[in-house]
Amino acid sequence: MKTPESFNFIEDIINQDIVLNKNNKRVETRFPPEPNGHLHIGHAKSICLNFGLAAKYNGVCHLRFDDTNPTKEEAEYVEAIKRDVKWLGFDWGKHLYYTSDYFDKLYVCALELIKKHKAFVCHLSPDEIRQYRGTLTHTGQNSPYRECSIDENLKLFEGMRMGEFEEGSCVLRARIDMSSPNLNMRDPVLYRIIKNTPHHRTGTMWCIYPSYDYSHPISDAIEGITHSICTLEFEDHRPLYDWILNELSSFVCCHPKQIEFARLNLTNTVMSKRKLLELVAVGYVTGWDDPRMPTISGLRRRGYTPEAIRKFCEAIGVAKANSVVDIALLEHCLREDLNLRSPRVMAVLNPLRVVIDNYPEDKHEELDAENNPEDPDMGSRKILFGRVIYIEQNDFCEQPPKKFFRLSPGQEVRLKHAYYIKCAAVIKDEEGKVVEIHCTYDPETKGGWSKDSRKVLGTLHWVSAEHAIPAEVRLYSSLFIKPNPKEAEDLNPNSLIKCTALVEPCLAKASVGSQYQFLRHGYFCVDIDSAPDMLVFNQTVALRDSWAKTQKEIQ
Repeated sequence: MKTPESFNFIEDIINQDIVLNKNNKRVETRFPPEPNGHLHIGHAKSICLNFGLAAKYNGVCHLRFDDTNPTKEEAEYVEAIKRDVKWLGFDWGKHLYYTSDYFDKLYVCALELIKKHKAFVCHLSPDEIRQYRGTLTHTGQNSPYRECSIDENLKLFEGMRMGEFEEGSCVLRARIDMSSPNLNMRDPVLYRIIKNTPHHRTGTMWCIYPSYDYSHPISDAIEGITHSICTLEFEDHRPLYDWILNELSSFVCCHPKQIEFARLNLTNTVMSKRKLLELVAVGYVTGWDDPRMPTISGLRRRGYTPEAIRKFCEAIGVAKANSVVDIALLEHCLREDLNLRSPRVMAVLNPLRVVIDNYPEDKHEELDAENNPEDPDMGSRKILFGRVIYIEQNDFCEQPPKKFFRLSPGQEVRLKHAYYIKCAAVIKDEEGKVVEIHCTYDPETKGGWSKDSRKVLGTLHWVSAEHAIPAEVRLYSSLFIKPNPKEAEDLNPNSLIKCTALVEPCLAKASVGSQYQFLRHGYFCVDIDSAPDMLVFNQTVALRDSWAKTQKEIQ
């Protein structure tokens, strides 16, 4: 029996609109980012939702840049956003737009509101506007400029347009209701003056710029958007969205439906572009694409895959109420994806020299190793083995605790894909630090298995001392030490640790972005900082899956 299809609440609304033949059963959505920074993982949820809905209902999704504040916007951010959306796997086709495309139309619409006595030029200062606005418990006060005549307001607004007023000296406000219980309806600002900063597309053509609350509904209507999907903080703005379109019904061709959903909040993560910009500006991170950043460019550089991010967005679903998602779920989705696609290699991050005394000094041999046990089609590779190898420092303990199944005096362990070895002697430096281990090997255990079936509990990864190549490895942890970070003191001082590792020689020609599983360490990818003589690997995610473990315990 076929399982009935499940719909989220937004799809329920769309399905009902289709049944009622609204918009001629057409579905048109949009993703409207501000080009004032790079997109982050929270935007990925909105991208997946808007483009996903359009695809599900055979509609289209627009990419529209809300470029109405030249003081914070840059062409660089526009191109970065395009790259991120494309990388996530979505294509806007011919539907690329900018709010600045509509500046002329928005200006004409503002004139119409003034002519209808629905907008006025206000000379109150920004602080005075806030004071007059009132609070949730006290109604606002009318501006002393609210009753100015239509002709005078048209003249003043034209003066704003021509640059006759200084920045901050006046604004255009809607004339709605200063006693409304919704603060957004208390004569909100529609236009403000910005004279001293050229726009990244229109240059100095305009010195007045529309507010988001004003430009957004009109832009949606101009483009024929059917369902304007936004995050929950805009729920109280919906009456203003509808008021603007109702007042301009003769100027716009349709009235899109605004629908709000819960934004994505992740533990140990900041989702504010302003705060992320601060991290870049003060130099705590190297840039927007720093692998510690929750930006899409940062996640991409760290080694995240678009498939994993899309799977994560699907897993968290679409809700009406805000909540905080454990970042462990994102990492779980990533591991599941990387586990299938990543070749396995061996890398030693903290090397300890091991000499196998009974292995011939002049001998080297090639051993077989599978590239990915999850995918036999990925084949195998040859790894080189010799008398001297390196293992991890923490894989040896001279006085091991109980249940220490790695290398210790007299203890036998398995070298992955190679032989059994047993510790025979320990070499220390003048300070008593272990610097070298001498072992013996059993030649009858080639491939890592004994013919007599004796049990060896520990398996170690290793690299050949003669053939391994050095590489810089960057180990990452959360930028913030608290689940709900707010202040600068919440920053993690150990979010990045660098070490010089030794890796298999097969990685010598690894290309930027290539992904691997370093056995027993986690998943890593080649960073853009790599040079011909020194590869740089970013740790994408560790092997331990706390989310999967938690879910198993719950079950």
